[in-house]
Amino acid sequence: MSLTITAEAKKIAKITLTGEVDSLTAREFQKEIERMAAEAPDELILVAKDLDFISSAGLRVLIFAKQKLGTHLNVYVVGAQPSVVETMVKTGLDNSFNIVDHYL
Repeated sequence: MSLTITAEAKKIAKITLTGEVDSLTAREFQKEIERMAAEAPDELILVAKDLDFISSAGLRVLIFAKQKLGTHLNVYVVGAQPSVVETMVKTGLDNSFNIVDHYL
């Protein structure tokens, strides 16, 4: 019997969001996405447990992230509060992002 195991290291980008992503802070979020895009990650983790609010400007940055990093890229929104999840569901973004309680 022959066994071959191949392990590939993933490049994971992680951004922690706290407070509010609104028209005042969305530009900073977008700049961070642009910086991450240059590193060509395999996955993007958005830690959102301390994110209280995301405005339409913040949602646009999420859409920008998928476009900039590639639609094939898995993006995880981790630990988001119910109000943030509700906003993503109402706008249909839950279909494009993995909304999870924990990321392993």
